[in-house]
Amino acid sequence: MTLFLLVLLAALVFEYINGFHDTANAIATVVSTKVLSPRAAIVWAAGWNLVGALAGTAVAKTISGGLVDAHAVNMLTVLCALLSAIIWGLVTWWLGLPSSSSHALIGGLCGAALATAEGNWSVLIWTGLDKHGSAIGLWPKVVLPMVSSPLLGFVGGAALMGFLTVVLQKFTPRTVNLVFGKAQLLSAGFMGFGHGSNDAQKTMGIITLALFTGTTSGAFNHLPGWASFLRIPEFKEIPLWVVLTCALTMAAGTAAGGWRIIRTMGHKMVKMQPVHGFAAETTAAIIIHTASTYGVPVSTTHVIATSIMGVGAMKRFSLVKWGLVGRIVWAWVLTLPLTGLLGYGLVRLLHALGA
Repeated sequence: MTLFLLVLLAALVFEYINGFHDTANAIATVVSTKVLSPRAAIVWAAGWNLVGALAGTAVAKTISGGLVDAHAVNMLTVLCALLSAIIWGLVTWWLGLPSSSSHALIGGLCGAALATAEGNWSVLIWTGLDKHGSAIGLWPKVVLPMVSSPLLGFVGGAALMGFLTVVLQKFTPRTVNLVFGKAQLLSAGFMGFGHGSNDAQKTMGIITLALFTGTTSGAFNHLPGWASFLRIPEFKEIPLWVVLTCALTMAAGTAAGGWRIIRTMGHKMVKMQPVHGFAAETTAAIIIHTASTYGVPVSTTHVIATSIMGVGAMKRFSLVKWGLVGRIVWAWVLTLPLTGLLGYGLVRLLHALGA
């Protein structure tokens, strides 16, 4: 039970960090275009994060049972997965790099599960179908979306910006800024909703995996009657208390802000006007919301960043600061393998220490 409480604490710390680490995803553009002040933008994003987090559980189900063999995972596995994601999130936040909290958690989980299984790679679910006939596994749910969603973000952002450029060419810049200053409130809210609906669910899934592990291992056998809600003998719906706890924690983290990453995403990558922010946010939000509907844990960071790049490239290719983009891409590429190694190493270290 003590180990589960540590897992729960680590999960909530991760969710809080995810909130302020990925705040930039929802509000960097609306802040950089001066449509909202930083404080107002954070409140706006936190509210929509909360609504989005309560909107469904498809992504949570993917994390809890669709990536690694849940029967080969123990409480220590889950704890090490979370610790690796927390470490990576704090390091990249300190460096101001908008890396993926989603991929950090997935990489940590895979590495920790592999170490728990003594190097047996079959513990990782590469592809398959669930009991409803829906695709599960790392290939369809993580690897393919990791490549396709940024491409869709770049192409979609460029296409929408190109369309708006043609449609708005007869209007004065003052009129365009006035109209899209209002419209960007909607697109920023939609982006906040998408972030909450996808990212908050990942922690819901990892807590549910811990509950299942504690139940099947017998760790919860001697709980008092009032704590019976912790027992999950099989995967069904994500418990309501888990949904509410994660939603509120992410909203609190979002409210804390993440100014280092906001500066990178909203100011350093490309200079934007409200119409550019609207195009980037709308493109990203549509992609993320669609992924959430199908239970795909995409990186909100990847999608909004590439949408901004696409919009900037359409504005003028040379305006995008491609050197900074290169640093961001390296952070993306390294996230899964490094957090996987970190999760693996933490399990091995704790085993060596007698845990």
